[in-house]
Amino acid sequence: MAFQDFDLISQRRENERKRKLKRRITIAVVSTTVLALVAAAAVCAVVYKDRLYPNSSQTQNHGNAHPAHHPPTQPAQSPAQKAVKTICASTDYKQTCEDNLFKAVKANASALQPKDLLKASMTAISGGIDLAMKIGSSVHFDDPKAKIAFDFCMTLLGDAKDELNSSISSIDDKTSNAGDLNNWLSAVMSYQQSCIDGFPNGTIKSQLESTLKSSKELTSNSLAMVSLSQLASFHGTSIKRRLLTKGSGIPSLDEEGLPRWLNDQESRRILKDNTTFQHPNATVAKDGSGNYTTINAALAAIPSNYTGRYVIYVKAGVYEETVTVTKKMVNVTIYGDGSQKSIVTGSKNYVDGVPTFLTATFSALGDGFMAQSIGFRNTAGPEKHQAVALRVQSDRAIFVNCRMEGYQDTLYAQTHRQYYRSCYITGTVDFIFGDAAAVFQNCMIYVRKPMDNQQNIVTAQGRVDKRETTGIVLQGCRILADASLGPVKSQFKSYLGRPWKEYSRTIIMETEVGDFIHGDGYMPWQGNFALNTLYYAEYNNKGPGAQTSARVKWPGYKGLIKRDEALKYTVGPFIQGEGWLKVDNVPVHFGLYA
Repeated sequence: MAFQDFDLISQRRENERKRKLKRRITIAVVSTTVLALVAAAAVCAVVYKDRLYPNSSQTQNHGNAHPAHHPPTQPAQSPAQKAVKTICASTDYKQTCEDNLFKAVKANASALQPKDLLKASMTAISGGIDLAMKIGSSVHFDDPKAKIAFDFCMTLLGDAKDELNSSISSIDDKTSNAGDLNNWLSAVMSYQQSCIDGFPNGTIKSQLESTLKSSKELTSNSLAMVSLSQLASFHGTSIKRRLLTKGSGIPSLDEEGLPRWLNDQESRRILKDNTTFQHPNATVAKDGSGNYTTINAALAAIPSNYTGRYVIYVKAGVYEETVTVTKKMVNVTIYGDGSQKSIVTGSKNYVDGVPTFLTATFSALGDGFMAQSIGFRNTAGPEKHQAVALRVQSDRAIFVNCRMEGYQDTLYAQTHRQYYRSCYITGTVDFIFGDAAAVFQNCMIYVRKPMDNQQNIVTAQGRVDKRETTGIVLQGCRILADASLGPVKSQFKSYLGRPWKEYSRTIIMETEVGDFIHGDGYMPWQGNFALNTLYYAEYNNKGPGAQTSARVKWPGYKGLIKRDEALKYTVGPFIQGEGWLKVDNVPVHFGLYA
């Protein structure tokens, strides 16, 4: 037994020695492997840094690396790099996003918050616009039309910079909300594209398009970054639905539940009056019975330091003048004695050599513009092609009981948030067009007889990027043939819309559509352009032209949408109307009618 016990002990010792040896060998192998991995990681980290910062002096020292023999591992990211990667993940142009934001992070390592990265993206947009303006200023123009296009382009790019400044400032002041930022950035995108579109095909247009490519991508990326959750993280608070009640603390409303931008007591009293504007700041009358005989004279007399809403009453008469309410003229109201009594008229047109954007009889650029009971005309006729009666660039623009008369391109809803109520709009080709977020409620839309070789198209919406929050919404309207088209309607094809730009968006809902509208409903712009990317939809329409069984089969045509989808395009969610349309003499319907 003793020998047997000794043998057992010896066996256990021998087994222990073997286990120790095996453990030493395992530790040695693991150590060697770890060292190899550490070395490989170091090489990869340097290579990654060289690629991220190509100007670094270390770039010259790694020409002999053999990544095929040493598979790289992902280097550890700094908090700033992680933040950039995270916020750029939601964008469509990720490389542009990362390239620009990594530069910003390198220059300011403390810029780790989403709001700082969004501001950096916006700043980069501004830099791209500055470059385009600098390049354009060095070009000599022999063609007067090209010079006009250039001047307008520079104005638009200046407007874009203003919108960017507003966006950046609002974030710093913690007053930003998704609606405002999306609105401003969508306008920035539109201005850049309109600048390019103003030039005929050629060297200048190509150069501008190339120069603005990066800034347009950055604008799209910035729009992608702006979401409710990200805005909440900007300021460390959650964003909830803003209820419009008196004393709710909403920045856009005061204790009375009225918009804060109506801060002049007299103007506020006027807007609360359900009947008429009793005490205007200025009266325009052709017969000399007012303060001024022209609308332009009344606008020019607005004091530069005036605060509050400035109200101009235009007495009955036909005013033949080209009117511009400039960007500096904010919160201006113009009202007349009726849309067929007080009329502003002109006849500028494309055929006579005027660019489309300058043919407008009346241009509203200043924010908070309002028009009521007044008419806007362009009498150039169908043979003169593009001839705008009204161009609207104003944010929070309101038109009530107004009349817009023309043929091709009657109403240019250019940018920003716009609301039209009980208006009469008439034309032939693309006569409601632009890249605004515009809602038309209870409007009479009459299609006129075009030229013999033309087709009628009611809308031509111009959204250039899928991130833009723009579109044309017709709700509770009537789309009918006017007296000139009715008797010959079978001789012309008439459509609800066509895509002016790649992401054109138009929604027609709760609207009566006449029998003269072609069964296809919509027509292409050219070939297959935008047919996959546009968004056209209909909801609860009526009338013989509302039948959708024969509608186009384009991928972008959504057909009849459901109620929940239609609600997205009502006044509240689509143009944030609950924050600025609750004034007594503006009849507005929130939500769907049924």
